[in-house]
Amino acid sequence: MSAALGTDPSPLLRVEGLRRAFGGLVAVDGLSFSIRPGEILGLLGPNGSGKTTALNLISGVLAPDAGRVVLEGREVAGLPAHRLSRLGIARTFQLVRVLPGLSLEENVVAGLAFGRDPAWGTEARARAAALLERVGLGGRAAQPASVLTYGDQKRLELARALALSPRLLLLDEWLAGLNPTELRGGIDLIASLRDEGCTVLMVEHVMDAIRALADRCVVMNAGRSIAEGPPAEVLAERAVIQAYLGEDDA
Repeated sequence: MSAALGTDPSPLLRVEGLRRAFGGLVAVDGLSFSIRPGEILGLLGPNGSGKTTALNLISGVLAPDAGRVVLEGREVAGLPAHRLSRLGIARTFQLVRVLPGLSLEENVVAGLAFGRDPAWGTEARARAAALLERVGLGGRAAQPASVLTYGDQKRLELARALALSPRLLLLDEWLAGLNPTELRGGIDLIASLRDEGCTVLMVEHVMDAIRALADRCVVMNAGRSIAEGPPAEVLAERAVIQAYLGEDDA
């Protein structure tokens, strides 16, 4: 666990009673949790449990029907994504979203224009080069994003998110679909970001990554939180096993 957890116990982010329905389907139903500075929190649950909707509500992609999202003491629920990025929330998406018609450098420069510490021109290009190096894409700034492998597209999307200088980084299944070598490198990269002071909320199905990275986990099922605590304890709870495997297999 990072040193930041011991020095600052107050939450960076508080989610209280968050709710969002789509017609008769309640995707997120009274969700509450908090994240402390420097923490990696895993948001887990079976497919369809509401995890990505929760990230969409926190990041401003969607507005909640009810509930609060409080960032460093400021109510931010319902603010649009571009305003939240200025306040320090950045994210990646389950379906990778790079700009294929632009170069790697241009993708990251686009992010640098919208963060807490915006940059343009020569400064932006220099910072973009450093961010590409940071995620393992150094020396490839001029390449078009359209030629990247799936794993490298994820790295580029992460570089663009880091260009926003986030206080809170939301990762939506960022490690999914990677081969074993890429997975090990991805785990190491996320751990290093936490060591540098970045707070991370990660939706993830790769349990080896959760066990290696997460300080705590919140498990969702049918829109609600059903368990919270250290990974080893949470993943052993009967309610969590039932949610993933079904009653007959639990």
